[in-house]
Amino acid sequence: MNILAIECTHETLSAAVLKEGIVTEAVSVEWKRAAESLVPLVEQVMTEGRLNRKELEYIAISSGPGSFTSLRIGMSVAKGMAYGLGIPLVPVPTMPAMAASLRAVEGTVLAVIPARKGEYYYGSYRSADLSSGVWHDEVQRGSAADIATAVADIARNSQSVVVGRRLIELLPLLVASSTEYREADFFSARSLFFVAEKLFARADTAGLNGVTPDYRQMFHPFGERE
Repeated sequence: MNILAIECTHETLSAAVLKEGIVTEAVSVEWKRAAESLVPLVEQVMTEGRLNRKELEYIAISSGPGSFTSLRIGMSVAKGMAYGLGIPLVPVPTMPAMAASLRAVEGTVLAVIPARKGEYYYGSYRSADLSSGVWHDEVQRGSAADIATAVADIARNSQSVVVGRRLIELLPLLVASSTEYREADFFSARSLFFVAEKLFARADTAGLNGVTPDYRQMFHPFGERE
């Protein structure tokens, strides 16, 4: 299939195309300038992958949780393209997609993404479920101590691996518990294809109006947040 994937939930921007089994990817460090950088990045990867927009069969977009601004911009770009081309848009939950990227891992994968200072989004996934394309939608938000407690609970019944990016505050707690940690530098747009293809194959593709960013955080006037 011919697919475009966009990942912009945190730390980096990336776009990848899958054409006839070959993946081409472009990455930008201009994560905080997504509004100016994302469209040129998509055009770049489409050109390098020698894929015409009219050849696209669907678009995959990481739906969050993650940065409020980048998620909104990424979703807007993906929706605009899908609407203009008349093709499906497949929202890919970021947490299970990150966990599924560690395909060689046995046991349970705990995916962690920074939320705001001192807080993280996290979710645990059985590797067998991820391989089969079955996962839950239970993402929690808590402190480093909360994650350490979750790791300890998992370790009682299963081998566990924590995957995330720049989890500086959390690392000492993981070392103390002898829990394996994998830096998620590898997680990018190309990581979405595995999960997106399973979602598309199950015809779990939402209409464009039904695809929204998964912020997991409510924003209020005057800078107040839940």
